[in-house]
Amino acid sequence: MRLDKFLKVSRLIKRRTLAKEVAGQGRIKINGNNAKASSIVSVGDELVIQFGQKVVTLEVTSLKEAVNKDEATTLYRVIREEKVD
Repeated sequence: MRLDKFLKVSRLIKRRTLAKEVAGQGRIKINGNNAKASSIVSVGDELVIQFGQKVVTLEVTSLKEAVNKDEATTLYRVIREEKVD
């Protein structure tokens, strides 16, 4: 599944266009490598996303084309959250 679509479906980022923008700014890494919006995400991948003053590291646990709001958090597991100065 494309990175931008995964971020939207998992509700980590609300809109796919915003996910493309964040990836274009180099604020997302997949398994330690800079990721583009079109990068492919697989189960078991580690994503590092920089949200403003916070860096979130998570593991992809499941891939689904569509989920409801309550199931969105089952697609990933947060490994750690860090504040950036």
